This record gives sequence, C-alpha cells and structure tokens, in this order.
Amino acid sequence: MGHVHWARDLARELLEGPLPRRWAHSQGVAERAWSLRAVLGEHADLVESSAWLHDIGYTPDLATTGFHPLDGARYLRDVQEADETLVSLVAYHSCAVVEAEERGLVDVLKGEFAPPRDDLLDALTYSDMTTGPDGNHLAVERRLSEILNRYPPEHLVHRSISRSSPLLTASVRSVQQRLAEVG
Repeated sequence: MGHVHWARDLARELLEGPLPRRWAHSQGVAERAWSLRAVLGEHADLVESSAWLHDIGYTPDLATTGFHPLDGARYLRDVQEADETLVSLVAYHSCAVVEAEERGLVDVLKGEFAPPRDDLLDALTYSDMTTGPDGNHLAVERRLSEILNRYPPEHLVHRSISRSSPLLTASVRSVQQRLAEVG
C-alpha cells in the first residue's frame, strides 16, 4: 500500500495545481482501479499506483515530447526510479502505442520500455476509459465519444482514438468479464 500513497501524493503534486481537471480525472481513474482489487489480487496496488500516475506526463514541467505516456514514463524511470512494471503501464496505457505511431514515436516507445502484461494493461485501460475528464464514471462508448468530440477529425488524438477504439473497448470488456466472473 505504500506505493499507492506515494503515487497519489506524486500525482497530486504534479497535477493538482497546474492541471486541476486532469487531477480530477486521475482521482476517478484511481478509484476505478481500486474497485478491481478482487480481480487483480497481488497486482492491485501496482495497477492503482499506475492509475494515479498515468497522466503525469501532461504536467508542463514534464512535457518534453508532447506525448504524455512517454514523458510521464521517462520521469518515473529517470527521476523517481520507479518500478519497471509501473513505468511500463504508464508508457503503454490506453493504446498509447497507436498514438505513438501517429506521432512517429513508436520506435522510441518500444525501444525504451517493454510492454506490460496484457491483463494489467487491460485493468489500467478499463480504469482510464470508463472515467471522464472530471473523474465521473461512464461507459466506454461515452468516454470514447467524449474524447473524439474534443478533437477535430484531422487531429492525431482523434485519429489515434478512432483507430484504437476497438482495442480499447475490448480491454474494457475483458475486465468487465473478469469482474462478472468473481461476482
């Protein structure tokens, strides 16, 4: 549990002042991740910690490439010397590899960070893709629609989300199935 408190405090420090809405989103994502403890077992704290930290790369002081999964993961690896799996979850969260392709950074992402286990990545993706920008919980379809509506069709985020929507939805459905199985 110590890692969860560290992750929450670090996310608060980096997001609350400069990006209060992103901080609200991160709180909601972490709450969602916490709700998965029954299916995550010994990995529950790891996924919850990654949920707190998944968007720290948006922080202006950390945004060097403009690609928040990469910027956040580099900070966690290089400055915080965080757990390798935690860093990997941040680097790859919510189909980041698709946006990395759009940005011409896929070789950089894959060269610096190994992909995490699919089940852990699905859990983080579920938590992110069922939480709105203000921390409210919503269906994956509404979340995807909300993101697409924020960006014009020619924007790389819109293109990335359009391309990755089936994968994001599949990750959410996979976790929902696991939750149903444990009751």
